Amino acid sequence: MELFEALYTRRAIRKFTDAAIDRNTILSLVDAAIQAPSALDLQPWAFAVIQKRALLDRISSASKEHLLAGSSPAPLLAKYREMLSDPSFDLLYGAPALVVICADSAIEAEAAEEDCCLAAGNLMLAAHAKALGTCWIGFAQPWLSTKVAKKELGIPIGWRPIAPIVLGEPAHLPPPPPRREAKIVWSGTKAHEALS
Repeated sequence: MELFEALYTRRAIRKFTDAAIDRNTILSLVDAAIQAPSALDLQPWAFAVIQKRALLDRISSASKEHLLAGSSPAPLLAKYREMLSDPSFDLLYGAPALVVICADSAIEAEAAEEDCCLAAGNLMLAAHAKALGTCWIGFAQPWLSTKVAKKELGIPIGWRPIAPIVLGEPAHLPPPPPRREAKIVWSGTKAHEALS
């Protein structure tokens, strides 16, 4: 798949088939992720991969409980409270795999979060190029950051989850969402000088 085609056709997938994703495919996606730029080339990323259905179900239910019991911003939580309160709602959308991109605190990197986000972008585009779907599950991040979650999932205590990304074969491809026109300020140009 050509790069611009990937950029314009990648979608957040929220419905997956049951097809398992093999280890080599995930390793190739992680390898694509770590090709991302990194501030001072510190490469502070680390990856936790969860594929066992019982653990994925646990992450979904525990993440929902954690959000509903916590002190999340009221307006945001109010909008999603009914959905998160529904026991049948799977926060991970039935995906067969979850890749959690973490910042490794053993690597002192000021821009660790940004670096992990860049790696996440690479991973999602690489997955799309392999006809796989992804969705960044921000609602899972708070619970995944707890000591309880790290212990249950075997995530080292010094790893800080940044980007929980579900991965699988799409069961449905949504249409492209409309994009707002980019807001741009041109500095140092004749048009800028005319405005001054």
